[in-house]
Amino acid sequence: MNTTPAFGISGWKNSGKTGLTVRLVEELTARGYRVSTVKHAHHDFDIDKPGADSFRHREAGAGEVAIVSGARFAIMHELRDEAEPTLAEILSRLAPCDLVLVEGYKREAIPKIELRRLESKSREPLAPLDPHIVAIATDHSLASQTLPVFELDDTASIADFIISTTGLPKR
Repeated sequence: MNTTPAFGISGWKNSGKTGLTVRLVEELTARGYRVSTVKHAHHDFDIDKPGADSFRHREAGAGEVAIVSGARFAIMHELRDEAEPTLAEILSRLAPCDLVLVEGYKREAIPKIELRRLESKSREPLAPLDPHIVAIATDHSLASQTLPVFELDDTASIADFIISTTGLPKR
């Protein structure tokens, strides 16, 4: 079982999840933490392209294809008729690190920060129905909240909050 703390970045489409995730990775790695990320896609995606050797391997029926170079490697796993893996299953496959930031996965039972932007697809708050949301980051003023509220661009304070919430040692 993976004991690496996971912290979620949650919100509706166009709420700024990817931007905050990227800024948090930059902030936390600059502080000396080893950070991994998991991004949930609600649509079909492919990191491969038609005609590439690895694409042809998958097209031929390979269950997993690893692409390896001196700079990086990727393992693509074709689900075919399998169910989408759970977040716990994905976390168990990651290499050891200090923290995993999880983008998306609105319904997972991990501590999360909810992002609210005026430009979001929806402005319906998630926190009232999700006890795992422990803070809110927003680009506009909110009515009184019981949860901590951060400016969406206050990356350093949000990073401090994540470190405190997950119990990471200060660096």
